[in-house]
Amino acid sequence: MSLHPQAKSFLDCLKSRGAPPIHTLTPEENREGSRIMSKRTALPPEPVAAVQERFIPVENGKIKLRIYTPEGKGPFPVFIHFYGGGWVIGNMDAVDSPLRILTNSARCIVISAGYRLAPEHKFPTAVNDCYQAVKWAFENAPELNGDPGRIAIGGESAGGNLAAVVSLMARDRGSPPISYQVLIYPCTDFSREYPSYSKFNGYFLTLEDMQYFDDHYLRTEEDRKNIYASPILAEDLSNLPPALVITAGYDPLHDEGEAYARRLKKAGVEVTYYCYEDMIHGFFSYAGLMDKAKDLVARIAHSLQTSIGQAKQG
Repeated sequence: MSLHPQAKSFLDCLKSRGAPPIHTLTPEENREGSRIMSKRTALPPEPVAAVQERFIPVENGKIKLRIYTPEGKGPFPVFIHFYGGGWVIGNMDAVDSPLRILTNSARCIVISAGYRLAPEHKFPTAVNDCYQAVKWAFENAPELNGDPGRIAIGGESAGGNLAAVVSLMARDRGSPPISYQVLIYPCTDFSREYPSYSKFNGYFLTLEDMQYFDDHYLRTEEDRKNIYASPILAEDLSNLPPALVITAGYDPLHDEGEAYARRLKKAGVEVTYYCYEDMIHGFFSYAGLMDKAKDLVARIAHSLQTSIGQAKQG
């Protein structure tokens, strides 16, 4: 399938602007660029019933949570989201617009978790922060008018990696209970290169950019083989939450996302897999420019309604 015209237009625009490649800039320069881009690519923010921000303690620090609540009585299901950005440049403002849409359309409390970034905080800080965010959400759900028995987690790219890893970690530790995971073009394997790395190199994400993120996030080469960095390397993927796995056709991460979906299925996990064949990496946040991003948010909302939307009958 050919690249979608809206994705092509976006890439052509970036090229015409002569923007320097991600791997040539400092983390702070990239973070500022990400903040600027998110303002240009997102839909105007939808109103929701309430938005609040909390700071919660984590090991050697604290992280910010942004909590979106829909209209209605509740208790609502809870969806904890981890933003992308290569563990280096992500921020919750970049995903504010799609998360507001999810809050309203899925009728759930959405918590955007502001984990600490690399290289200031290398692996496994982000993993531990995200695990603590889910643990906090489970323990405090009743206070938020949420249902601790209906918790889902998810994210895109690096955030998809963190959602997959936290699901694995929660299973291994026996808590907190997670009912569903949403993995949007996730990074799942630092240990090897996949054919899509070279086949789709330069469609927004490049090999040099990926190496830049790896170098900033990981401490050592051994970290690449840690299952809490590369969840696909876990020997046992059984008894994990049902998953929605999304990939993009023109994405260097396509193959490892698809491979992780296959591994989950082989382990007996219920998996819904869908590939946006004509899309590029990162499009989840670009609903202001790409219609497929709107479709993706609607698809996620439907999956959340189906998986955690109905109150448990007791």
